[in-house]
Amino acid sequence: MENRSEAEASPYKSLVAAVSYGIASMAMVFINKAILMQYGHSMTLLTLQQLATALLIHFGRQMGYTRAREVDMQTAKRLLPVSLFYNANVAFALASLKGVNIPMYIAIKRLTPLAVLIAGFSSGKGKPTTQVTLSVLLIAGGVIIAALGDFSFDLWGYGMALTSVFFQTMYLVLVERSGAEDGLSSVEIMFYNSFLSLPFLIFLIITTGEFPNSLALLFARSNSLSFLVILVISLVMGIVLNFTMFLCTIVNSALTTTIVGVLKGVGSTTLGFVVLGWRGSPCFECDWIGCQHSWWGVLPWMVLGGVDENDLTYLLH
Repeated sequence: MENRSEAEASPYKSLVAAVSYGIASMAMVFINKAILMQYGHSMTLLTLQQLATALLIHFGRQMGYTRAREVDMQTAKRLLPVSLFYNANVAFALASLKGVNIPMYIAIKRLTPLAVLIAGFSSGKGKPTTQVTLSVLLIAGGVIIAALGDFSFDLWGYGMALTSVFFQTMYLVLVERSGAEDGLSSVEIMFYNSFLSLPFLIFLIITTGEFPNSLALLFARSNSLSFLVILVISLVMGIVLNFTMFLCTIVNSALTTTIVGVLKGVGSTTLGFVVLGWRGSPCFECDWIGCQHSWWGVLPWMVLGGVDENDLTYLLH
């Protein structure tokens, strides 16, 4: 199920990991929006996703479907910050979706490449090439253009999304380092992340008052077949998203994972405008121009041959 030398993956595997993460990430935005419209307890939903992940990998290991190693306490201690940052990112992202529409949420999250670029340079990874820097700045500029046209501006939603960007940056950088330095596979990091998340999440849903009301609502909604289908899809896609994200970060880099997020954002934004009816809003022009501005920050280098060997080395190690 995973390769012990994922950090030394072939170009083909690197490409597959990036494309898989892009597809899963785009799908998960709409799945989360759909489930939150019927079940507003985002922290309980995240707890269920992490529990399902931990159980699946545990039983998969017991049955021989995965070669993930047994739990090591020293490794768990080293990965504890990854788990904390990951759950903080997802929690703030879910909270932001309650006040920010999908196209603007995707636009704000496009600030992550800039944050990762700064974090990588600050941590001694090296100075990025001029082309990579310009691409990331174009992406960030598109966010500002989109925000200027958002007449439904929600300060709380924006604050949650920006906080999510910070935490996503931190855990991606740590995942990249863990895969390279500790030799951990994506499945192993995913298991430790889920395993370490559960005590924190259980404490959080109790202190925030979600429990036991969230469970009561969950049992009440379980009579609806449509809700159960969306819930199961959410749990499954949560596992798929985590796996592809960790895999992409390990075999490529943290910056590459965030750039893939921008690429998949074109599809998510278009669907958000068309399917969810945002196209007719007064802020459509600025938001659409801003999103396309971010997209063109990536397209010249990734598609039209603007990425040279030095750029690829920085993005893919």
